[in-house]
Amino acid sequence: MLEKFKNHINQKFKFLTESRSIIAVSGGLDSVVLTYLCHELDFNFALAHCNFNLRGNESDEDEIFMVNLANQLNIEIFSESFHTKDYAKLNKLSTQMAARELRYNWFYDLAENLNFNYILTAHHADDNLETFLINLSRGTGINGLTGIPEINDKLVRPLLPFTREEIEEYAKANHLRWREDSSNASDKYLRNKLRHHVIPALKETHPELLVNFKTTLDHLNDTADIVEESLNAVAKRAIDFIDESQIKFKVSEFKKVNNPKAYLFEMFKSYGFTQWTDIVDLLEAQSGKQVLSNSHRLIKDRAHLILTDLTSEASESFLIKANAKEFQTPKGILFFDEADAISQHSSTTIYVDKAGIQFPLIVRKWKDGDVFFPIGMKGKKKLSKYFKDEKFSLVDKENTWLLCSNNDIVWIIGKRADNRFKASRETTEILKITLD
Repeated sequence: MLEKFKNHINQKFKFLTESRSIIAVSGGLDSVVLTYLCHELDFNFALAHCNFNLRGNESDEDEIFMVNLANQLNIEIFSESFHTKDYAKLNKLSTQMAARELRYNWFYDLAENLNFNYILTAHHADDNLETFLINLSRGTGINGLTGIPEINDKLVRPLLPFTREEIEEYAKANHLRWREDSSNASDKYLRNKLRHHVIPALKETHPELLVNFKTTLDHLNDTADIVEESLNAVAKRAIDFIDESQIKFKVSEFKKVNNPKAYLFEMFKSYGFTQWTDIVDLLEAQSGKQVLSNSHRLIKDRAHLILTDLTSEASESFLIKANAKEFQTPKGILFFDEADAISQHSSTTIYVDKAGIQFPLIVRKWKDGDVFFPIGMKGKKKLSKYFKDEKFSLVDKENTWLLCSNNDIVWIIGKRADNRFKASRETTEILKITLD
């Protein structure tokens, strides 16, 4: 296996021979074998072991075993102890998910703080099959069926082509010692049920199961590339506007495709949505209809679907003192300068009569009942009517901020100024306000 592993590294992971890596180790068969293989190839690496304190003395003994192995091989080792059950309870996670989150957060912190280039894990071909079956049983899209990636950011999995049987044969042939996790014998978890009962039956029926499975994954990954290319083409046509607060998608582009639900699923699945029938219904819904996930919302607005996150502003209003030269607002930076003459008002620059405004100025969100006197019009206008006339979406309204003097609107920031405060030829103190 060593020669096969060496060839695999030379073909796909040559960069590992010239990098500093962390190997995630538990003390089990797979990570111990990966440690020995990398040691044989003289990689520059350290070990990282997590003690999740879930199996009493057994967890501590795993840690001791790995420290002793590191000392035996003269390899640096980092070990961290976690209160996994407390973390799971605090963050409302399963114990398995809590352990996963804790270990990967710690691995990435180690890599960043100590300048390791990669994090190696000992996932292998049988793990890949188990993950495929778990995703298949729970319902997933094509990405859930393409297997564990060999490279994902800093994560590298150099054992993925190798079977558990090959790994165990190498360990026994080289008289290696490892730790058996007693929890692996339990059928409490779905992965263990598949490992103990389903996969052995499949291998008995199809001795070439893992070879055929690898071929299937290759085909699925090829198909996933085609899907991504098609999705990118639709996204390029559909995205009509994007900024830090929203993404606008043309409804018409989703209606043109043969299977809108499939494209909507692929486009928005990473934002936590699950109500796919409701999202498809948005294409024909009235403006204002929306679907929520835990982190985002999708809103129907006339000819668009608008995607926003659910993060709310930290503050609803701000005060600007009389001597301020610049002020940071949620819409951008406001600059205040004295001017000798009046130029044309624009969406980003207004000229006001400084004697006519009262400090501190207020930057606030709009509210029901707000009115202003738009420059270029006679009389007043409700903001709600202005929004309707300008075809503001729900998101546009929510992201509207006002510059006010004693609660009277001076400027719908970045949009329209108020006639009551504009500078004229008779103005002796002209204040130029610019949004950047």
